[in-house]
Amino acid sequence: MSTESAHCCDTFPPSVLRPATLDAFSRGGGARTIPLVTKARGAEVFLSGQTLFDGGAGIPLHTHNCPESVVILEGNAIVEIDGQEYELTTFDTTYVDAGVPHRFRNASDTTPMRILWTYASVEATRTIVETGVTTRVDAEHHKH
Repeated sequence: MSTESAHCCDTFPPSVLRPATLDAFSRGGGARTIPLVTKARGAEVFLSGQTLFDGGAGIPLHTHNCPESVVILEGNAIVEIDGQEYELTTFDTTYVDAGVPHRFRNASDTTPMRILWTYASVEATRTIVETGVTTRVDAEHHKH
């Protein structure tokens, strides 16, 4: 084994994460987050997880201190990015740079929606535009 490959696994041992067996944490308003690759699991470069939206659910307009990419895993979404709305369907993907206001909501009132998110920093924060309140993304992973 090379030194380079040995180093990667010393800090983050290979893992298989099964969302169906992991805890989901409430984001409020019918949205729940399942953390996947996290600092608590040894991640040093990025965070990832899934958020599940009940029918009609959405999250408030917010910004981050780092880039974020989101993939629609199931259902249909409406994303607002910097004041412009886009309709998204399964496997559509977004990229939003740091500081750009955005939000996701389920386009259906009855069918659930699921997204996979990735932040370009383990120190990712979320600032709610309406209130100006900033919290660490991983801080919400302790709310039920």
